[in-house]
Amino acid sequence: MRPDRHTVFIVEDDASVRDALALLLGLRGYPVAVFADAESLLAAWRPEYCGCLLIDIRMPGMDGLTLQKRLLEMGCRAPAIIITGHGDIEAAREAFRAHAVDFLEKPIDQERLMSAIGEAFARQSDLQEDAGRRAEFARLLATLTPREREVTELVVAGRHNREIAEALGISARTVEVHKAHAMAKLQVENVPDLVRLSLLGKKA
Repeated sequence: MRPDRHTVFIVEDDASVRDALALLLGLRGYPVAVFADAESLLAAWRPEYCGCLLIDIRMPGMDGLTLQKRLLEMGCRAPAIIITGHGDIEAAREAFRAHAVDFLEKPIDQERLMSAIGEAFARQSDLQEDAGRRAEFARLLATLTPREREVTELVVAGRHNREIAEALGISARTVEVHKAHAMAKLQVENVPDLVRLSLLGKKA
């Protein structure tokens, strides 16, 4: 099975819990992929996969929090929900520091689980939209001339036309022309939008 963007990846060593979660989510219309341990998921994971991760915290071998952090180190931005039968405040803090959507204790409340999964997929959509905007910004940025790019960088840094003119050894009027051309190519109507787009483009 090639996971789609609505797949829930269940990583749970308890077969009865794993099967119950898979059945519940399947009945709710979600494709699922199940793994008995962290190592199995890591072996199967591919960079193009996206979806939602449902990770048990205590498993033989690598624990759930370590798996969550390992996936982040690999560049995986799939939202994660942590589940545990032995929850504690420090474990919850670690999970949220690694950008967990929620931290659920067993026995899992079904409606809270579904709410967490809904939030996870909403976050994923936001991340995908941001990635699309970053890619589009990079494409548009490549159309600027070297001087237009210099002017744009100084505008984003908060420099005024006169300051930019002095820094580049050109007239303020020329700065204004380059800025206007750059903004037209980048498809923004004002400086705040230019700054916002530039900051988005610099996000990891």
